[in-house]
Amino acid sequence: MTDRTRFVLLMVTAPILAYTLVGGLLGRVVAREGTYQHLRVFEDVVSLVNNNYVEEVEAEHVMEGALWGLAEGLDPQSVYLTEEEAGSYGSADVPGEVGIGATLTRQYYVQIVATRDGSPAAAAGLRPGDYLQSIGDNPTRTMSTIRADQLLRGAPGSTVRVSVIRGNAAEPLAMEIVRSADRSANVTSRIVASGVGYVRIAEFDDTTADAVESAVDTLEGQGASKLVVDVRSTALGPFDAGIATAGRFTAAPTLIIRETKTAGQQPVARTGAPPSIELPVVLLTNPGTSGAAEVFVAALTDADRADAVGLRTAGRAAEQTLIDLPGGGALLLSSARYLTASGESIHPTGVEPAVAVQDPPTELGVAPPDPAEEQEDPVLDRALEHLTAMPTV
Repeated sequence: MTDRTRFVLLMVTAPILAYTLVGGLLGRVVAREGTYQHLRVFEDVVSLVNNNYVEEVEAEHVMEGALWGLAEGLDPQSVYLTEEEAGSYGSADVPGEVGIGATLTRQYYVQIVATRDGSPAAAAGLRPGDYLQSIGDNPTRTMSTIRADQLLRGAPGSTVRVSVIRGNAAEPLAMEIVRSADRSANVTSRIVASGVGYVRIAEFDDTTADAVESAVDTLEGQGASKLVVDVRSTALGPFDAGIATAGRFTAAPTLIIRETKTAGQQPVARTGAPPSIELPVVLLTNPGTSGAAEVFVAALTDADRADAVGLRTAGRAAEQTLIDLPGGGALLLSSARYLTASGESIHPTGVEPAVAVQDPPTELGVAPPDPAEEQEDPVLDRALEHLTAMPTV
């Protein structure tokens, strides 16, 4: 190996070795059988690139690419962050800036997990699974969701240009979306059929459990004896809020299981007063049902407290931890995940509904109907049919 190759290899591997010495992820992995062999292969690849690639190799660029690939091979929520991205992660939003109301993940490109009810992204007809091929003039193929979020934000009333791919479309559709903080209420409700109440949860926060209980009380006063809870495309909110809301429906001693590498599986018990909502329940789900909404669904379906109708949930039930790296970058790693009380994985498999029904189609550029308002909805119609077969308390 030439001196030049050794120098490049040192530049590329030094951050990894430093991280190993402080007991990080790679320090745990290196002890596993066969890992030294993989590091030797990495050394050989660096040598081959340095000696054969047609242009001069920039060690920093190679290192960022290696770390990006390492994180991307884990799950869509784990990612390598540059120094700039790591600095902005978890910081307060820039004053005066707003986004478009989209929750993002990565799958080849930046991808839409869900859009918030009443948001610009929802008004643009974006839906779970749509790809953002570019934001402005910036391709998203190797862009983190942190950077994508930054690019989508700006002054209220300003526009952002996105290139959207849906399904197997041959060509992306260019769209301009007006940034705004507009959104609907977190919890809304109405009577949807004789004796059936409907609760829409658009977002979970520390007020959601009380808001849902209050909505159900009102619906019961209006004659509801059965209940539909809609968490389709609900992706915002802390896991604790989803778990607390589930505790208003079921007396199961364990609502969910939280698992980490160091502590193993730890049951999460319900707390507080006995459950106050006793009506038979059907949940509406789709691939945008994510995070807090997903553990809410998992807790109720696993306890046989509710059936789900719709499509499989997102499989995004993991907490991320930011781990600083030498040089200013960082790894954002999924460090804890949630399982059902019976031990079934939620992350990354999602929760399968008891009754599978496709969401009504939406057209890019055309706002879909607000789920909190009356409309033609085959998923809700099928849920109402399912409820008729369930006994009334």
